[in-house]
Amino acid sequence: MSVLEVVEQVNMNDCWVCAGLLRNKVWDVLHHIKTPINDIDVIYFDRTDTSVSKERELEKILEGLMPKQPWSVKNQARMHEKNGAHPYESSYDGVAHFPEIPTAIAVKLHNNKLEVMTPYGLSDLFEMIVKPTPLYKRNNKLYPVYSERMQEKKWDEIWRDLYIEM
Repeated sequence: MSVLEVVEQVNMNDCWVCAGLLRNKVWDVLHHIKTPINDIDVIYFDRTDTSVSKERELEKILEGLMPKQPWSVKNQARMHEKNGAHPYESSYDGVAHFPEIPTAIAVKLHNNKLEVMTPYGLSDLFEMIVKPTPLYKRNNKLYPVYSERMQEKKWDEIWRDLYIEM
């Protein structure tokens, strides 16, 4: 909650905490373990300034509010370039383009209420099933990205009850 409270203070457009921080926390709870936080992914959507320097500026603001945290801020208005997709229309569109379903989740705090964004639902996350999102399925051009991530991440060595679809 402290992370969500800090991010809300910065007041970025269409802003969410997403991906690994949330996924890993759920898997940690389900496995009764605690893994280190390797990054805090914060996304927002702003077509008016898609510079990396703006993202670094926002990371510095977050660092000032909550020091010594691994902040990673990304503007979804430019992230389509990473996988050669059409420009995204929103943060939701960006999250829907994440490689695997249990990572495609985002949360924000707005007026003391939690909002959850899950383009593919929550069942795979809570059932500990890792599957590719539609663009990353086996017969699509981005499947190698998903496959390489699964081999690199070795999540099933940390969270032993995971099922990873290959």
